[in-house]
Amino acid sequence: MSHDSDARPLADVFAADCPSRRILTHVSSRWGGLALIALRPGCLRFSELKRRIGGISERMLAQTLQSLEADGLIARRDHGEVPPRVDYRLTPAGAEIAARYFELAFWIEQNLPDLLAAQNAAAQ
Repeated sequence: MSHDSDARPLADVFAADCPSRRILTHVSSRWGGLALIALRPGCLRFSELKRRIGGISERMLAQTLQSLEADGLIARRDHGEVPPRVDYRLTPAGAEIAARYFELAFWIEQNLPDLLAAQNAAAQ
């Protein structure tokens, strides 16, 4: 979305070839937002993230973390130990977007009874 007062190149998530769309896709993917929210309290190891995000496979978590790292939203730290010890944390940009994603998730949780009632009504 363009910002007329910015001197930076304009971004447009509606344009198929705009890099902003790829980042939006990573953040709003099934697992991307959950990974960002899970990292809000602080640094976590891979196994801790996997336990925190119910239902995610190791392969999908690894892909999600790689995408978010490439986007500059999380930082990966390899301690160079055997067995491997790697942890992840939010970057400043990641913390900002995680806070926004958390607000959305919180709203859904707070309004879940009404949302479920609407789903039930629509199904009948």
